[in-house]
Amino acid sequence: MKYFFITGEVSGDMHASNCAKYIQQFDSNAQFAFTGGDYLMEVTKQQPVVNIKQMAFMGFVEVLKNIGAIKQNFKTIKQAILKYKPDVLILVDYPGFNLRMAKWAHENKIKVAYYISPTVWAWKEGRVEIIKKYVSQLFVILPFEEPFYKEKHNYPAKFLGHPLIDAIENKLPNLPSKKEFISKNSLSQKPIIAVLPGSRKQEIHYMFNLMLQVIPKFSNYQFVIAGTHNLPKEVYEPARLMNVEVIYNQTYELMRYADAGIIKSGTSTLESALFELPQVVCYKAGALSIKIAKFFVNVKYISLPNLIMDRPVVKELIQEALTVENICSELNLLLHDTNYRTSQLNEYKQLKTFLGGSGASKRIAEAIVADLIK
Repeated sequence: MKYFFITGEVSGDMHASNCAKYIQQFDSNAQFAFTGGDYLMEVTKQQPVVNIKQMAFMGFVEVLKNIGAIKQNFKTIKQAILKYKPDVLILVDYPGFNLRMAKWAHENKIKVAYYISPTVWAWKEGRVEIIKKYVSQLFVILPFEEPFYKEKHNYPAKFLGHPLIDAIENKLPNLPSKKEFISKNSLSQKPIIAVLPGSRKQEIHYMFNLMLQVIPKFSNYQFVIAGTHNLPKEVYEPARLMNVEVIYNQTYELMRYADAGIIKSGTSTLESALFELPQVVCYKAGALSIKIAKFFVNVKYISLPNLIMDRPVVKELIQEALTVENICSELNLLLHDTNYRTSQLNEYKQLKTFLGGSGASKRIAEAIVADLIK
C-alpha cells in the first residue's frame, strides 16, 4: 500500500514517524511519501515533498503574512499527491491546512485518515461537519475527545491512547545517564532548570528574553536551553552572552535530569508531565493574535496537563501574567516547597492513567492498515 503523510510541525512529524514505523510491521510492502522533517526522513529513508521548516506558521497575523508561501505549499503538495496516487492520505494535526486538504482529497476520491484531531472542542466546532463529511477515520489523542465526537456529534472517533507515551518509552532505553549528559554538554554539577522557549520565531520573539531574565535570580542552579535546528543559531545568542548552555536534540534528556522547567505552552508541557518534571507554563503572543483568539477560543486552560485533567495541575502564565517576577515565584515554589512540588508530581501520575498506556502508535497503525485491506 502507498501512504502519504501531511505534517506541518515537529511534534506531528514525530508522531507520524512512529505510526509509519508500525505501518511497516503490518504492511511489508508499505511505501511512503510525505511532508515532514527529520523523524519521517529517518523512518522512511525518503525526502519530504515539503519540509516542515517551510510550513510552521503560528498565529493569525503570521499566517496572513505568509499566505503566499502557504498557497504554494498547497499547490506543490496537491501535485505530489496526484502523481503518487496514495491508497490513503494521513493528515496529522495542522488543522488549518489539513482540513482544506481533506476536502480536496475527498473530491479527488482519495481515502483520508486524520491522526490527532483538530481542537474543535475549543473553537470552530463547525469543523466537525468537515471531518464527518471528508474523513473516513479520525484518531483522537485526548480521552475526552472520543465522547465529544460520539455523544455530541454522532461520529465514531477513536481514542487509542496518546502517542507521546510511546515516543518517550522508545527513547528512554537510549538516553544517556545523567553523568554522561552533564559531561557531553560541559555542564556543572549544579541542579538544572530546563528552559524550553519554543520552536517558532514568534515564540522566541515574545518570550525568550523574559525567560533569560529569570536566570540571575537563581544563582545556585544552572539553566539549560533546549534549542531547535528549525531556528537560526543567532536567536540563541543572548543566552550565549550570558554563558548559558544551548543544547540541541536532547530535549528528553533535559526533561529527565532537570529539577524544574520553564516551558512554552504546547506539546512540551505534556512531555514534561510524562517525565515528571515540575514546570511553569508560559505563553505570550502578539496583541492582535491574542484579541482574535480570545474572541473565538472557549477553553479554561492552554496547557495539555490542565486540559486533560480539567483542573490547574500546572501554573499557566499567559500574556500580561508572564513576568519575570511571576516565573520566579512559581519556580521557587516548585524547587523549595516540598508539598507544592509533590502535589504536582502526584497529579502527573494520575494524568498518565488517563492517557491509555503505551502502544497507541501501534494500535493506530494497525487500524489504518486494517481499514485498507478490509
